[in-house]
Amino acid sequence: MMRSMFSGVSGLRAHQTRMDVIGNNVANVNTVGFKSGRVTFQEIFSQTLKGSSSPDSATGRGGTNPMQIGLGLGVGAVDTITTRGSLQRTDNPTDMAIEGDGFFICRGGSGDTYKFTRAGNFTIDKLGNLVTGSGLNVYGWQKIKDDGSGEFDSEVEIEPINLYSDSYRNKRIISAKETSFANLAGNLNTSMPTVTGDPDEDELFSVPMTIYDSLGNDYKISVEFWKTGAPAAGTEWSWRINTGSPTFTTDIEPQTIGFNPEGIIDSGEGPIEVVFTPDVDNSGTGPFTVEFDFSMLTAFAADNSVKPQSVDGYASGSLVTFSVGSDGVLTGIYDNGQQQSLGLMAISGFENPAGLQKVGDNMYIPTTNSGDYKAVKAGSGGVGTLNPGTLEMSNVDLSKEFTEMIITQRGFQANSRIITTSDEMLQELVSLKR
Repeated sequence: MMRSMFSGVSGLRAHQTRMDVIGNNVANVNTVGFKSGRVTFQEIFSQTLKGSSSPDSATGRGGTNPMQIGLGLGVGAVDTITTRGSLQRTDNPTDMAIEGDGFFICRGGSGDTYKFTRAGNFTIDKLGNLVTGSGLNVYGWQKIKDDGSGEFDSEVEIEPINLYSDSYRNKRIISAKETSFANLAGNLNTSMPTVTGDPDEDELFSVPMTIYDSLGNDYKISVEFWKTGAPAAGTEWSWRINTGSPTFTTDIEPQTIGFNPEGIIDSGEGPIEVVFTPDVDNSGTGPFTVEFDFSMLTAFAADNSVKPQSVDGYASGSLVTFSVGSDGVLTGIYDNGQQQSLGLMAISGFENPAGLQKVGDNMYIPTTNSGDYKAVKAGSGGVGTLNPGTLEMSNVDLSKEFTEMIITQRGFQANSRIITTSDEMLQELVSLKR
């Protein structure tokens, strides 16, 4: 009699645990990156009243099965369901979701242990650190490779990502870049008059452009073209550079470009190096060389259309905003129109994500059954890519949880009836003495 009562008690306890997990799942239905739990039951060891016996071939007697009475049930496992939740679009540049099985790597400080999360609702603090809602630093790489590729060195130790500065550079400012080349393309109108001497203003076609020295000082110059000849074999043109200032000079005299009868350039196309010398007292910098390329010019009886196709160089700029790519690269956008990589997010994968231990704040830590973490770039190592401007929502299925709730409630009620029925039977037993 007591066995049935204790079995009922074990059933109440187990179903209460299951209800606790269901309640936690429902409570976190809108928690970013939450992974739901699941409870499975197992029977407790049974009491054996009589063992089994084998058949006796000599007497013809058959065998018997063991006689056992179960002693109730217990919680077999509380599993974490690691299926991915649906994505919610936020268009917040610091929100990120992982399209795969990886985890973001976070840590509260140098003395803290690494923690891992699927919740990508990050923010920027006043010092420029990329942090979680609870203030943990988000980790990645910030050191650029020395091979000139411009890629981040993912072989070095990961470090907290800071969008404003790090031990390698100041990211609030992008340094000025000196102009080194200028490619011009377009047409020179062969209907322009031929000039035999020094050209007048109306006989010139001027192409304005801006170039920069190493400190970012800008200089407005013009490349001026005029037709000097129209032989049967094509046309000839001259060009020169007008610096617009007597203190900003060049080392080049007027040059000649020849075009064949089909209007295609056949001589003097360059590239030609031109040395510009600024006023040192005002600019603070010395001479710099710009390579001019005219190979894309044509000479047809059509409007003048020559313009700078590509000119490098720019002034220094201040950080305005940033964006995140699917590869985890954070790119800064500056007020001079330039862009620069600020950092690379680190993602970690695990052999058994369900073996991670929850520690609150949407964080996990590794266990002996989850496997060790390994920081890799997004899109490699099977960790998935990033989806910026979105958040992964909870993977809780309310319809499933409500169904489990009904089943759990019925199981709890049935076990409570075992206890009340056993109690009534004991009452009947006590009443025999009356």
